[in-house]
Amino acid sequence: MKRAHQPDPEELRNTMADKPMAQQAAQAVPSGGAVRRASLSVHIMRFRELGLLGFVVLLALLVQWRNPSFLTLENINDLLRNAAILSILALGMMLVIVTRGIDLSIGATLALSGMITALTVSANPGMHPMAALLLGTAIGLACGSLLGWFVARLGILPIIATLGMMNVFRGLTFTISGGKWVSAHQMPDSFTGIATGSILGINTLIFIAIVAYAVFHYFVNHTRTGRQIYAVGSNPEAAVISGIPKERLLWLVYAIMGALSGLCGVLWVAKFASAQGDTAMGYELTVIAACVLGGVSIAGGVGKVSGVLVGSLLIGMLNNALPLLNVSPFWQTAIQGGIILLAVLANVWVKRSVDRNHLLRRRI
Repeated sequence: MKRAHQPDPEELRNTMADKPMAQQAAQAVPSGGAVRRASLSVHIMRFRELGLLGFVVLLALLVQWRNPSFLTLENINDLLRNAAILSILALGMMLVIVTRGIDLSIGATLALSGMITALTVSANPGMHPMAALLLGTAIGLACGSLLGWFVARLGILPIIATLGMMNVFRGLTFTISGGKWVSAHQMPDSFTGIATGSILGINTLIFIAIVAYAVFHYFVNHTRTGRQIYAVGSNPEAAVISGIPKERLLWLVYAIMGALSGLCGVLWVAKFASAQGDTAMGYELTVIAACVLGGVSIAGGVGKVSGVLVGSLLIGMLNNALPLLNVSPFWQTAIQGGIILLAVLANVWVKRSVDRNHLLRRRI
């Protein structure tokens, strides 16, 4: 019979001494399933806009299958013109939300600037359209700067400040107009032509939206101020300690939001050839929905220009496609709400997965 192998005493002691360290190493290394889930979340976070764009394309094909008139050149042009104003406003709202704020006054600011501009051009028919655009933008800039002062300097919560000023701006609109409308026959053709004209063969509304997106893409990705805005939203305390001027940046983002609201007020009145006291009432919720669909985090610090563009296009497509499919107006609202809820749930799931991935890496 062979004798059983007797382990060397020194080898046995070394094995026993190394056992706790091996156990700790095994605990530190994440399981294969955890790594796969973390990797999946990172890929989803990185290519979320592509996935949303794919959903938009799929939705367009489904609607075209049900209604062949959907992807006609005329309808696409109409869809883009309707989505242009929403997409411009969503850019400003993205910056506000990135800084952990919210602006509920943009609909009232839009109505106020549109009403004042409409009254001005009706009293001065020879006014140049560019002057009308600058006037509306200046009015919105003043409104946004006032809001920014309340939030940045006085430290009032954004939801409180913007909710209060929403009622102030809306009341001013009714007061200035005397509760009356400014209709198409009171506006010169040169003013209403802003929405129907073209620049370089592109509709004016679409052209302005393209320029706005190009400017914002450069601003948030290639300027120091743009990076600092994201830093304030990601970690306000650390940003202040790092010397970033938090108050000035908060004032800036609300001023930009106001200026865009004022600009869109002029575009809105020119497009619909009508200025009313209740113009764009509740429209701020649609703008926020476009940002959320585009991946902008309500918690701040996260948001991309490309995502906001796709989110705005999706909202515009739903507004255009659902009536073509003879969907009841009540169901249209419910369907849009359901899609927004799914987008929020997807954002929450991705954020938790990414946070879990960071924790796993930190343990290693």
